[in-house]
Amino acid sequence: MTEGESTSRYQMQTLSDMRGGALGRRLQTPGMVLAVVDAAAWCVGIIAAMAMRFDFELSAWQPWRPETLAAIAVPAMVASGIPAGLYGGRWRRGSLDEGLALTRAMGLVATILIAANELVGVSRLVPISVVLGAMPVAFCVAGAARFLERLVVLRGMRRARQGATPVLVFGAGDGGMQVVTSMQNDGQGRFAPLGFIDDDPAKRNLRLRGVPVLGDRDRLITVAEQSGAEMLIVAAPSITSDSLRDLSARALAADIAVRIVPHVTELIDGSVGADDVRPLTEADLLGRHQIDTDIGAIADYVTGRRVLVTGAGGSIGSELCRQLHRFGPEALIMLDRDESALHSVQMAIEGRALLDSENLVVADIRDRQRMREVFDRHRPHVVFHTAALKHLPLLEMYPAEAVKTNVYGTLNVLEAAAGAGVDRFVNISTDKAADPTSVLGYTKRIAEQLTSWFAAREDGAYLSVRFGNVLGSRGSVLGAFETQIAEGGPVTVTHPDVTRYFMTVQEAVQLVIQAGAVGRDGEALVLDMGRPVKIVDVAKRLVAQSDRPIEIVFTGLRPGEKLHEVLLGHAELDDRHAHPLISHCNVPPQSPLGLEGLAIDDADDLKALLIGLCRAGMGSSPSNETVRI
Repeated sequence: MTEGESTSRYQMQTLSDMRGGALGRRLQTPGMVLAVVDAAAWCVGIIAAMAMRFDFELSAWQPWRPETLAAIAVPAMVASGIPAGLYGGRWRRGSLDEGLALTRAMGLVATILIAANELVGVSRLVPISVVLGAMPVAFCVAGAARFLERLVVLRGMRRARQGATPVLVFGAGDGGMQVVTSMQNDGQGRFAPLGFIDDDPAKRNLRLRGVPVLGDRDRLITVAEQSGAEMLIVAAPSITSDSLRDLSARALAADIAVRIVPHVTELIDGSVGADDVRPLTEADLLGRHQIDTDIGAIADYVTGRRVLVTGAGGSIGSELCRQLHRFGPEALIMLDRDESALHSVQMAIEGRALLDSENLVVADIRDRQRMREVFDRHRPHVVFHTAALKHLPLLEMYPAEAVKTNVYGTLNVLEAAAGAGVDRFVNISTDKAADPTSVLGYTKRIAEQLTSWFAAREDGAYLSVRFGNVLGSRGSVLGAFETQIAEGGPVTVTHPDVTRYFMTVQEAVQLVIQAGAVGRDGEALVLDMGRPVKIVDVAKRLVAQSDRPIEIVFTGLRPGEKLHEVLLGHAELDDRHAHPLISHCNVPPQSPLGLEGLAIDDADDLKALLIGLCRAGMGSSPSNETVRI
C-alpha cells in the first residue's frame, strides 16, 4: 500500500469513527494495554508452539531456550506495532484494516525472530518450526482479544438501543451496508435496523451484518406490518425519481415515515451513514437524475479561461457560478443588476462578501453601452447568459418589459460578446420556447433565433440550452404550495390535468455546463427532464404530509399557459449524438434588423408581432393549442 492510499484509508476510517459516535471512543483501549496484549500473545504463541513441537513433553525442552526468544519477541512486537498504527488509535478495533496492520506487524516480528534464531550462535534458541508455528497462534490470540472487545461493546450498545426507532432499509448494496453499519455503531442508539428491502432476487434470504433481506418493494406493506417498522430509509443514493415516488406511495400506504440518504453528488467522501439520513423532499421525488458528466470536456473550455455569467444572482446563475468555480477558471465574472444578489453569491462561493472584487459587476443587460464596456473591460472567453424575466402571467400583462429584457437585452449581450471575440456563448432558454404560446415563450424563442444568427456570423460557438421547471428556483410552484399549506390553504392548481417537467437546479446546471462542451453553432440543446409530472399529484403529496386538512382549488389555465409543456417543437428532431440526456436541434436564425417593429407599447399589437416573428422562424403555426391574447 502506498503512503497516499494509507492516508486515504486513514481519513475514511476517521470519518467512519466520527459517525460511530460514542462507539469509536469506547473501542479505543489504551495503546499500552494493547501492546502488552500483543507481547503476551507472542509468549503464548511460543509456548504453544514448543508444546506442540515436543508433544507436550516438558523434559524435551531442556536444550532449548524459548524464554530468550520470547524476550526478543516482546520489544520486537512493540517496535513493529507502533509504526503500523496498532497502538495509536489509527484503526477501529476489530476491523479488517486493523487485522491487515496486525498481520504485517507480526510478519515483521516473525522475520526478526527467525534471523535472531539463526544468528544467536552455535545452536539455535528453538527449532525453526517453533518460530513458524508461534506466529499464527500469536495472531489468533491478539486478534481474538480485539474481536472480543468489539463484541462486548456492540452487545452493550444493542441493549441500549431498546428505545431506538425500528427501521427498514431499502437497498442491500454498498449504501445500505454502510447505513446499517453506522446504525449499529451509533452510540446514541437512534435506529434499530430490522431488515433490508431490495428488488434484486439474487439478494433474497441474505443476511448482511446480521440483518436479513426480507423481500422486495411489493412486500413492503406486509413486512412493515409484521416487523413493526416505523421508518423506511432509502439507502440507494442513485435511485431514480420514478422509483422513489413509487416507494414513497407504498410507504404512505404502510403508514411509515420515509427518510433518504443524499444523492451521490452530495456526498463528500462517497460514503453514507446514519448521520446523513434526512427527510424526503419534493426535489427528491421529482428531480433525481443520474448524470454522467465528461469532466475533461468541461475543463477544456472552462479551466484557466475567463468566464462571464449574466444574471449571476438568480437561481440558475448563482448555481452556475458555484459549479463553474470548482473548475478553476482564470476569472469568474458575475454580472447582475441586483447588488444584494451579488452579495449572496459571493458569500456562497468564497465564504465572504466584501463586494470588493472587480469580477462582481453591477449592470443591466438592457443597457447596450454598459454591456460593451463590461465586455471590453473583462474580455471573457466563455459567456453563460442567464439573465431574463421569467414569470409568465406578469409578462402576459407587460409584454414590452419582456421584449426589453429577453429580446433586446439578449441582443445587447450577444453584440458585446461578438465585439469581445468570445469563444463560446451559451444562452439559457426554456421549454416554453418550444412551440411557444406565451409572451415568455415567444421572447425566449426569439432569443434562441438571435443566438443562432450570431452563430452563423461569428468565429466563436453560439448556442442555446433549453430546459423546463427548476426545483428550488425563485417562484417555483413548490415554494408557492408550501407557503399556502403553512397558511392553512387553500392550495391553488390551475387545472387537474396540467403537467410540467421538473429538475433540480444542481442537475440542470450540471447539464448546462456539459451542453456548453458538446453544443455546436446555432443549436438549441434540450435537456432531458425525465417524465412530466401532474401538478395536482405534487399538491396532494404535500397536503398529505401536513397535519391538517387543506383544500385544493382549481383556478383554470392562465393566458398563454399550456396544459402540457413540450421540450422539442413539432418540427424539431430528438438527436442525442453527444450525451444521452441532451438533445440537439437546429434553430432558424433571426436577424436583429427584424426586431425594429417590436418597439411599441400596445400589448395586443406587440403580442401579435411576437407571434408573427416566431411563426416566420418556424415556417408554420407554433402550436395546435389556441393562443389567448
